[in-house]
Amino acid sequence: MKKIRKGDEVIIRCGKDKGKRGIVLRYETDNYVVIQGLNKLKKHVKPNPAKNVLGGITEFENAVHVSNISIYNPVTKEADRIGFRFGDDGAKVRIFKSNNEQIGA
Repeated sequence: MKKIRKGDEVIIRCGKDKGKRGIVLRYETDNYVVIQGLNKLKKHVKPNPAKNVLGGITEFENAVHVSNISIYNPVTKEADRIGFRFGDDGAKVRIFKSNNEQIGA
């Protein structure tokens, strides 16, 4: 079970966007996630009429390694660590380490 999931609100811990919050859009690989509106890069693209691509400068969100992000705890309003425990129904659930509340409940 992954600690960070699609749809989680996270905080970037290092780099040019340090301290900014965003929502996880998707996993690029097992260890890299794309965060909405953060870690933006610009790329120069040549026009390609065969593929119907206009040339110019495109801006996109680049992936961030999961070791460089932490989940956002809305109760404490800061970054937090994630732990696991078994819920009342016996299913494995994620919890915030600081206050032992269930994530997404």
